[in-house]
Amino acid sequence: MSIHHPIRAMDEGDDAIRTALQDAHLPSLMVALAHATGDESLLRDDLRPNAAFTAGPQGGFSEEQIETARALCLDVLRRYRDAGCPAPAVPEEAQLRRWLSFLAGDVDLDAYLPLLLAELALDGADVRAPDWSKQELAPESDFRVAIIGAGMSGLAAALRLEQADIPFVILEKNDDLGGTWYENTYPGCRVDVPNHFYSYSFAQKDDWPQLFSSQDVLLDYFRDCADEFGLREHIRFNTEVSEAVWDEGRATWTLALRHADGSQESLDAQAIISAVGQLNRPLMPEIEGIEDYRGASFHSACWEADVDLAQKRVGVIGTGASAAQFIPVIAEEAAELHVFQRTAPWLLPTPDYHDEVPRGLQWLFARLPFYAQWYRFWLFWTTSDGLLAMVRVEDDWPHPERSVSPANDMLREMLTEYIRDQCEDDEVLFEKMRPDYPPCSKRFVRDNGLWTGTFKRENVELHTQGIERITEKGILDREGREIALDAIVYGTGFTASDFLTPMKVVGRGGRNLHTHWDGDARAYLGITVPHFPNFFVLYGPNTNIVVNGSIIFFSECEVNYVLGCLELLFRGGHRALDCRESVHDAYNRSIDEANMKMAWGAASVNTWYKNATGRVSQNWPSTLLEYWQRTREPDPNDYELL
Repeated sequence: MSIHHPIRAMDEGDDAIRTALQDAHLPSLMVALAHATGDESLLRDDLRPNAAFTAGPQGGFSEEQIETARALCLDVLRRYRDAGCPAPAVPEEAQLRRWLSFLAGDVDLDAYLPLLLAELALDGADVRAPDWSKQELAPESDFRVAIIGAGMSGLAAALRLEQADIPFVILEKNDDLGGTWYENTYPGCRVDVPNHFYSYSFAQKDDWPQLFSSQDVLLDYFRDCADEFGLREHIRFNTEVSEAVWDEGRATWTLALRHADGSQESLDAQAIISAVGQLNRPLMPEIEGIEDYRGASFHSACWEADVDLAQKRVGVIGTGASAAQFIPVIAEEAAELHVFQRTAPWLLPTPDYHDEVPRGLQWLFARLPFYAQWYRFWLFWTTSDGLLAMVRVEDDWPHPERSVSPANDMLREMLTEYIRDQCEDDEVLFEKMRPDYPPCSKRFVRDNGLWTGTFKRENVELHTQGIERITEKGILDREGREIALDAIVYGTGFTASDFLTPMKVVGRGGRNLHTHWDGDARAYLGITVPHFPNFFVLYGPNTNIVVNGSIIFFSECEVNYVLGCLELLFRGGHRALDCRESVHDAYNRSIDEANMKMAWGAASVNTWYKNATGRVSQNWPSTLLEYWQRTREPDPNDYELL
C-alpha cells in the first residue's frame, strides 16, 4: 500500500482554489505551503495556532484570522500553481524545527523531534521498519514466531516479522481478519479517534471518506493492508489457541490449537506474540433474572442482525462508548426505546463526528505535496500529550468528588455547559445526563448533538433508577415499575481486565500465567512477564490510553520493542530472554503510583479501567513521548538471556 496517492497537478483556476480553501484546515495548510514553496511569510506570529484542548477546528483562530489566513494561502497557492507546481526542496532541520514549533507551540523540540519526524514520514519511508534481518544475524537458527490474533496489532507485528525475514504464522479464531473491527458489527459502530491518525504510520490514506470512519471502512482498510503486504497467506483462520506451554529444554512453546470443526492439533514456535486484544470478550452484567427473560436478547458485541427491532419495544442496558453509537440508530426505528443508565458519560463535543471529509480538503490533499502529512501531524499533536495537564491530580484539591485539579474543574465546567446547552430547558434530562465524577475518570463519548437529541424523542426514555431484576416480560426497576420489552440489548462492555482469557499459558517451572496474575495482570512495558520467556503481549496491561493518542501508535511502539528483543536474541546467539522480576516489579510500582495521580486512578467511579482488585490495570499514565522512548530498543540488563 503506497503511503499516499500521487500528487496531481494543480491546473484549476482561482475559483477552484477559493472553494477548496473554505474546507481547508488552515494551520496545517500554512506549514504545508511553507514546505512546498519555501515561503515562510505565512507563518506569522499573529497567525500562530493554539493547539490547546479548547482550540476550535481552525486552531483557535478568530474569524478575522481565518479570513487573513485564507487570503494569504490563496496568494501562495496561485503562485505555486503558476510556477508549474515545482517539487519541494528537502527541508533542513532548522526549517523543520521552525515549522514544528509553529504548529506545536512551546515544546521541547530536542526531546520530541525524533518522534515528530517519525510521525511525519515526510520522505514516505517506513522509518519504523527493521534495518536488519534474521538471515543476516542468525541464518542457521530454527526460529518461528506464532502470532495469536489477526487484528490491528497482529497485522502490524506480522509486517515487521516479514520485513526482518523471521518465519511466522498468524493464528486467528475467526474466519476473517480485523479483530474488533470484524467482530463488532452493531449499527453505528465507528472509531472515536480521527482516522488520519487512527491508521498505521506505514500505510497512510489521504482518501478516507469520513473524518471518523465507520466499522466497514476500517475493516476494509485492514483487509487492504493484509493483502498489500502479503500477510493473508500467513493466517490460519478458524484456529483458536487454547493452551501454550513452554519447554525449557527445547526453548520452545507448544501451542494447542482448536479448529472450528472441532479438530485439534499442536504447533511449536520459539516465540509467541499475543495480539488477542482486550475488547473482544463481552461482559454480561450480574443482574438477577437474565435467564428468565423470554424475548430476544444479545450483547452489542454479538449483534444479531436477524432480530428486527423496528416498531418493537426495546431495552438497552448501558450508556458507554458502544451503546452511545447504536442507541441513536435504534431510536429511529423502535416503537419504544428504554435506556437503562448506571453512570452518565461525559460528552466530548465533536461537531464533525459523522461528517464526510470535506471535498475541498480532499482536493488539497490530492494536489499539495505533504499537506496530508502535516494535517495528520496536527491531529497527532492536538490529541496527544498536551491534554494530560487537565487530568493530573493536584494535591490537597478540595473538591475530589467533582474534579481533581483547577484545570480539571475548568474542563468540568466547560463540558457541563455543553450538556446544559444540549438539554436546553429540560432540567430533568440535564440532571440525568450530568455526570457526578471528575472528567476523564471514564472514557469520553464523542457527541455532535445526536446523543442528547436521542433522549428528546417521544419514543425514548432514559432510566436512572437502577435495575432490580430482569423478568420474563422485561425489566423491573428499583422503584417497582416493570417495563415490558420485546428485546433487550446489553451494551455493557467487555472483560477487558481478564487479559488473555480463556487461553491457558504455562511458563517456566510449570507456572500458570493466570494463577501467577491472580486477577491482577501486570507486564513490563505492558509487553513481557517474568517466568514466561519469549512471550510478548500487545495491548497488554497498562497500555491503554484515555486522553492522548491512538492505540495504533502504542501497538506500533510495542511491535518495535518486540522486534528489538528478537534482534537481541539473534545478535547474541541466545535462545530466549526472560524479564527480570526486579525490573518488572519496580516498573509496575511506578505505573501504579503515576496512575493514582491521574483522574482515572483517584476517582471512585466504576470504570473498566480498573480490575476486580480496584487497581488501574489498563491505562498508561504518562506521555506518548515517554512510551515511545522506552520502547525504542530493549535494555539487555532488563532480561535474563537464556
